[in-house]
Amino acid sequence: MNPSDPKIGVYVCHCGMNIAPKVDVEKVAGFAGTLNHVAVTRDYKFMCSNPGQEMIIADIKNHGLNRVVVASCSPRMHEPTFRKACQSAGINPHYFQMANIREHVSWVTQDSQQATIKAMDLVKGAVARVVNHRPLESREVKVEKVVLVVGGGIAGMQAAITAADAGYKIYLVEREPSIGGHMAKFDKTFPTLDCAACIMTPKMVVVDQHPGITIYTYSEVTGISGFVGNYTATIRKKPRYVIEDRCTGCGTCMEKCPSRKIPSEFNEGLGNRTAIYSPFPQAVPKTPVIDPDTCRVLALNKRCGACAKFCEADAIDFDQQSENIEISVGSVIVATGFQAFDPTPLASYGYGIYPEVYTSLAFERLNNATGPTAGAITMQDGRVPARVAIIHCVGSRDTRHHTYCSRVCCMYSMKFAHLIREKTGAEVWEFYIDVRSPGKLYEEFYNRVQEEGVHFVRGRVAEVTDIAEREADQGRLTVVAENTLTRKTMRLPVDMVILSVGLEPATGAKELSRLLNISMDGDGWFTELHAKLAPVATATGGIFLAGCCQGPKDIPDTVAQASAAAGEVIALLARGTVTTRAEISHIDPDLCSGCRLCLNTCIYSAITFDEGLNVAQVNEALCQGCGACSAICPSSSASVDHFTDRQVMDELEAIL
Repeated sequence: MNPSDPKIGVYVCHCGMNIAPKVDVEKVAGFAGTLNHVAVTRDYKFMCSNPGQEMIIADIKNHGLNRVVVASCSPRMHEPTFRKACQSAGINPHYFQMANIREHVSWVTQDSQQATIKAMDLVKGAVARVVNHRPLESREVKVEKVVLVVGGGIAGMQAAITAADAGYKIYLVEREPSIGGHMAKFDKTFPTLDCAACIMTPKMVVVDQHPGITIYTYSEVTGISGFVGNYTATIRKKPRYVIEDRCTGCGTCMEKCPSRKIPSEFNEGLGNRTAIYSPFPQAVPKTPVIDPDTCRVLALNKRCGACAKFCEADAIDFDQQSENIEISVGSVIVATGFQAFDPTPLASYGYGIYPEVYTSLAFERLNNATGPTAGAITMQDGRVPARVAIIHCVGSRDTRHHTYCSRVCCMYSMKFAHLIREKTGAEVWEFYIDVRSPGKLYEEFYNRVQEEGVHFVRGRVAEVTDIAEREADQGRLTVVAENTLTRKTMRLPVDMVILSVGLEPATGAKELSRLLNISMDGDGWFTELHAKLAPVATATGGIFLAGCCQGPKDIPDTVAQASAAAGEVIALLARGTVTTRAEISHIDPDLCSGCRLCLNTCIYSAITFDEGLNVAQVNEALCQGCGACSAICPSSSASVDHFTDRQVMDELEAIL
């Protein structure tokens, strides 16, 4: 086979009922046979199947084909599949070109005749392009068998433990003073009502004591460079003002601190903490942290230092500074979780106006044995509520805020109803739009709560007010809602209201997406490579997603996805090498003018400048072939292999 004399095979896929009902594939295949350099044309129901690939391999060997065009689905799905078939038959995998006649034609074109004409045009363009293809080669690069896990909640911990148990070195970075995430705030978990701390605490201990895991709490990832298998990450470790190696965790410093009226973030503002504090009793690490904004020494420059005076270990250091730590890793797992929707803008629900209106996380702390009331469900004045209203979908399924379903709200609302009934015997009313209970044992839990006497009202709440209809209800809150089943408006006097707030992306997610070069959807969640075929991978090689950073999910799904992400990392790094991209940028030194525009454009830091030769040069290991340098280069010296001007222009001219 002489590659300079193109001999092309064109294969048109029916894709089951995805392409053939709209596109006349036989006509497209017949048209392809009339094009220059085309020696073989075929149509087949499923080209990606083994028989389809074997057909390509056989034709390459029997007919001497040296280039292949497949007209089927998106290259994102099956380009590697067909490239591998070409390579198996003995030709360079980059002598392959794909025409997308599914997403670009059959799925978006109503008229069948127009769809067929469009498919023929795309095949014609692909044939014209593949004539200009040149053989490209990838390289094998050694990888760092080290993993960076960003986020120390249940997802991050599960991923870290799984990968560390497989023998990999793990760096776990958490921006809060302790690992544990939101789950550390919970008392019970649905639907089995098992103790959240009983699940979390052993995992936290395993992470803390595992010889393969290094924890950086109160820290953030501030920079990352490199490529899959060889990333360099920068971690900024904020000062705790407590020397971790010396601190024994005795708690004397917290007992002696005079600043005691600071709202506790961990308790959702329901209780207070001191200026030097540990978020919760089981915190890992046990070393407390001094809040520089409330400490009398650090914030007010006053003489205090009570913590330092009583610390027998001499662990207090008010001069401690932030520290930048640089690590080399082969892969990154992002497990940054979520934040709860802030219902303050929904003034009609009374949050922040009436003290007996709580968010779901605040109620979790109110109900928790380690919370401000030691687990007693009481009102601000100490009374036990006689009637409680729980409002679903606050901030979710709402065109004014988040249109998506947060998945967990229905179930944790029913969990709250059960716990309130169990602890106080209070009457509980749940106001819902639709009850969604699709998980294992979830529907059974829904039935159980109904049998316990909880009232379910289908209808969105209009407002929560302190204006009562009857004098006997003065001092109570009134929930105004429409029951859509009875088509009646109701006014329900209650003692406590719980807002089941939705989940939204964690603070800083947008900045992290830019840092790691991973995409986000319209709601701000990190986007997976493919919802079905690659649910934990991202478009950036070596970076994977775990837990709620990718979208709302419950604890079982979070743990499963974290284990899946760890499995992907293990599979990636176990080989010891990764294959670099062949479609990378190239700078012609004879055309380069030395303007250096490409250096600032490259987000992968893959371009350096040779002062002696006065030209830019591409680091092949770092380049990801994005083409930004080619787009900005005024002298046309930068180009991307496999996307040369000749290849692209011939394709466009053939289509047009």
